[in-house]
Amino acid sequence: MLSPFFQSFRHARKIPSRVSSSSTFSSRSLSLGDAPSSRFSSLLREVSKGVVGVKSHRLATVLFCVYRDLGCLDYARKVFDQISHPEASICVALLVGYMRRELYDEAIAFFELMRSRDLEIDGRACNFALKACSMVSDYERGMGIINIAVDKGIQRNQFLASSMVNFLMKFGKVKEARMIFDGLRERDVVCWNSTIGGYVQARQFNDVFTLFFEMCKYGVRPTPVTMTSIIQACEGVGNLDLGKSVHGFVLCLEMGDDVLVLTSLVNMYAKLGDVVNARRVFDGMTMRNLVSWNAMISGYVQSGFVHEAFELFSQLLKNHCRFDSGTMVGLIHGCALTANFETGKMLHGFIYRVVIHYSLVSEKDVVLWNSLIGSYGMHGFGDRALAAFHQMKEEGVSPNESTFVSLLTACNHSGLVEEGVGLFHSMEKDHNIRQSEKLYACFVDLLSRAGCLEEAEALIEEMPFNSSSASLEALLNGCRTHKNINLGVKTADKLLCLGVANPGVYVVLSNIYAVARRWDKVDHVRRLMRQCGLKKTPGYSLIETGNRLHTFLAGDSSHPKQLEIDENLDNLKTEVEASGYVPDTSCILRDVDESVKVKLLWGHSERLAIAFGLLSTPAGSLIRIIKNLCVCNDCHNVTKYISKIVQREIVVRDANRFHHFKNGKCSCSDYW
Repeated sequence: MLSPFFQSFRHARKIPSRVSSSSTFSSRSLSLGDAPSSRFSSLLREVSKGVVGVKSHRLATVLFCVYRDLGCLDYARKVFDQISHPEASICVALLVGYMRRELYDEAIAFFELMRSRDLEIDGRACNFALKACSMVSDYERGMGIINIAVDKGIQRNQFLASSMVNFLMKFGKVKEARMIFDGLRERDVVCWNSTIGGYVQARQFNDVFTLFFEMCKYGVRPTPVTMTSIIQACEGVGNLDLGKSVHGFVLCLEMGDDVLVLTSLVNMYAKLGDVVNARRVFDGMTMRNLVSWNAMISGYVQSGFVHEAFELFSQLLKNHCRFDSGTMVGLIHGCALTANFETGKMLHGFIYRVVIHYSLVSEKDVVLWNSLIGSYGMHGFGDRALAAFHQMKEEGVSPNESTFVSLLTACNHSGLVEEGVGLFHSMEKDHNIRQSEKLYACFVDLLSRAGCLEEAEALIEEMPFNSSSASLEALLNGCRTHKNINLGVKTADKLLCLGVANPGVYVVLSNIYAVARRWDKVDHVRRLMRQCGLKKTPGYSLIETGNRLHTFLAGDSSHPKQLEIDENLDNLKTEVEASGYVPDTSCILRDVDESVKVKLLWGHSERLAIAFGLLSTPAGSLIRIIKNLCVCNDCHNVTKYISKIVQREIVVRDANRFHHFKNGKCSCSDYW
């Protein structure tokens, strides 16, 4: 049985059958066009088995190179282990081999072996070892490699510096990464791309554009990777006009055929609500990958064009293109957004027949457990989520980062603060899961919602990342809930300094000022929004009856049954007031009379949808409503009263979670 080495030489020429001295043997004499003799073949077999030692350093080096080039890393490693004093280039060659085969743990272990054997470590070795640490998210060992590079004074190696910037940015160490970048005398495009991409990941979009202009000023030509980051930044700041300008620049750079860039443009246009241009770019693509299809389908769903999303999915199937779980998630999300329960059930059946039927999994994996835990959390069943987590561990399934995101969210929605604190501190100690930026944001949200605002602020200051917009937005929402004006303004200022273009931040700040009756500040925030070109997202509610979807906007009066809806609302208003309901007019962010505020409250979209649902569905049946924004305090309170008066269960899915109203109570226990 020939080894993998010899199988690759079936059609090669012969080399001299006798090798009298290693001094006549070179890597050139073992090029891929040469075939080893039977005697040499035997020698290779013995070497690979570790039976015969190779006394010649040069011969062993050549054998190592041949095996490495053929991808036979096990054989190459056996030869390497018999070289007493391998050169740095040999060590780097093996590291490169491990990286090409995506054997990242082996690459890290080999680098540590180099250190233990006191072998020469240069910038190339540190570069590949650091890349391996980045791929497996090994922060501790990665920082160890950076420290080694600094101690040896090789951190200014151009390739290593790019890897260091990329690694530090990945873990949120933006300032440290920028210091390395600024200290470089020469910067290649890879280093520019790593730094710009890191700022995108950190959502520091102002720095993204500043650095991009600096890059262009220095005459460095942007690559598709550069432009993908810039397009993502345009999406991040929510500036469609800027995105169109960048699109034009992409065409000037002759990147109009790059799949990566075009897919980013589709995603940007779709996320910013311009589905017409998104589809135009999509249709103009000569090649489309799975990400392109998913971006367009998700874009349609997010903009409310669910029918078009399903039509595009049909086109995907007709073209015999691949789809994945991301495609299905986008379509299911579309059913959820439009309250289309029947279509959702049909899609469920399709997934079962096409996917699960042909790849049935007998054991529940971590993804399925995470879905179950997340579902319990969305419906406010925190205890059930924790019970599922314990059962998951008992069945031998190891949790991952997503598990703890779902768990912290479940504790957050159920008011299980102590349990959430315990989980946050146990994940690294008990499960070796590093506390990521996303997990910190979940924990900040948990503390903020519970009123622990000082603790949440301290956590943001202490976390090993620069302040993220997600964490600050969670703290800002907590300030609104608990009416902490000073901290709310301070937090909002930090968000605005990050260049966050989320209109929700301005709306929450307006809400904080409105509760304090500081109407001059409310007007100031609204002026800021206009100056930034931002608009408040209009609230709407959806309800499906008789296989037809009905949409209600706040203050809407265009429905064909509007007179009946208004009459039903008047009756409900009379009944809930007789039952003890008192309107909470602090939800209205306008400086108007109380009577006007009450009238505005009764025009909220979910109340219109509930009134219509009561008219259009059988007595005693469940009413399902989807709302695109968070339900306000007063609508939450009045829906509890209505559920008791009409003896109907009302399920409202808002921007954060599900609320099950039944007999005057909500599943969230008034904690949301």
